[in-house]
Amino acid sequence: MSGSSKSKQSLILLAFVFPALLFYAVFMLAPAFGGAWYSFTDWNGLNPAYHLVGFSNYIEALTDDAFFTDSVWFTLKFVIFMVVLQNVLAVLLAVLIESRRRSKAWFRTIFFMPNMISMIIGGFMWLFIFTKALPYIAEHAGLPFLDQSWIGDPKYSFLAIVIVSLWGGVGYLMVIYIAALQGVPGALKEAAAIDGANSWQTFRSITLPMVYPAVTIGIFVTLNSSFKAFDAVFALTGGGPGRATQVLALNIFEEAFKMSGRYGYASAKAMILFLVVLVITLIQLSIMKRREVEA
Repeated sequence: MSGSSKSKQSLILLAFVFPALLFYAVFMLAPAFGGAWYSFTDWNGLNPAYHLVGFSNYIEALTDDAFFTDSVWFTLKFVIFMVVLQNVLAVLLAVLIESRRRSKAWFRTIFFMPNMISMIIGGFMWLFIFTKALPYIAEHAGLPFLDQSWIGDPKYSFLAIVIVSLWGGVGYLMVIYIAALQGVPGALKEAAAIDGANSWQTFRSITLPMVYPAVTIGIFVTLNSSFKAFDAVFALTGGGPGRATQVLALNIFEEAFKMSGRYGYASAKAMILFLVVLVITLIQLSIMKRREVEA
């Protein structure tokens, strides 16, 4: 292929990609860089006049803002629960569904359906279940353990947030793991069975190493979505009772739009969240990639 033909082909490809790149640059990159700049200012989000304050917003967030540090620890706790439970449940569902000879498509559809619903709407649906449906079932079915203060008690409200988040996220990861399981050669499983390996030994020694790239993706997706959790918490508890279930994203939202209107300060908190997610994600990818090579 001549040089002119290559250049023409490159221009055609660029013409197709350019609208998406422009959209991404205007609505994603520009606001991101703008937020980084405003994090060093005292801008209130409305007044065009503002002053540079250096790292004072960051210092205040990390040293003087108890609500922010509490939300950091609560978010880390939530992330740990979600990374473990969401991936374990997704793998179990994928294995169980793939082991069925019939109704695979039916079960895949059922478990994936929550991803087609906005988490805000799903959160309000579950709010009705926790406050109305479960107490009714507990009273009429003789199941008193269901009648708890799911929203008013911090211990149970955390559990409620985890349940709703798992309901909304497991199906997506399940599809990723199903695709990975379908790529495992059946000949390897048959050879293991001939050698006398049981189902657990086959899964541990053959299936799991083969789907390890999907595990890397699953943990990556769960880490990012859990750190940015907002919808479920906003719909269920609004960060309450008090601020007991306030995640980082909700704390940033309230700082910018509901409490003091300190947009620059909220931007600094958002940049801290970004850096935390970036560092943890890079560490996770590095560790998982090494494990993939070993597997």
